[in-house]
Amino acid sequence: MSLLLWFVDLPVAYLFNNEDWKAKVAWIPFVHGWVYAVYLLAAIQFSVKARWELRRVIWLALAGTLPIASFIAERKIVKTYS
Repeated sequence: MSLLLWFVDLPVAYLFNNEDWKAKVAWIPFVHGWVYAVYLLAAIQFSVKARWELRRVIWLALAGTLPIASFIAERKIVKTYS
């Protein structure tokens, strides 16, 4: 979802001056926000079940702010808990 935001919505909004295109991609930021909220809830739920300390919970939540970091964090967690 971040890739859509970075490479579709933001260029259309700031580089191209086309109102029709802006209207067609206006849904991307809203969906991006909801997907991140779901990610945070899932991270908190997993952290509670795994009985993590607060530092690791914050690390996992912050991993969702960088496009690649969430994949790296997920890979580490799956490797650790499977």
